[in-house]
Amino acid sequence: MKKDIHPDYQDVVFHDTSSDHKFMTRSTIKSKETIKWEDGKEYPLVKVEVSSASHPFFTGKKLFVDTAGRVEKFQKKYGKKS
Repeated sequence: MKKDIHPDYQDVVFHDTSSDHKFMTRSTIKSKETIKWEDGKEYPLVKVEVSSASHPFFTGKKLFVDTAGRVEKFQKKYGKKS
């Protein structure tokens, strides 16, 4: 294996901002933010908007995003002309 070509594989904490769920896993992602974990050590922190704790497929709950206004605006602008 060649030296100095592989990224640093380390423990990283991911924070799902929509459900306030945090979990630790290993990743090569870099982050400037850190967080003190349950074991007392500091780990890089990566904030994500969706994880298995908030995704509708895994939770079974429907999450509606306000797109009605955008869809209506699109249909007015590009819809069928009579």
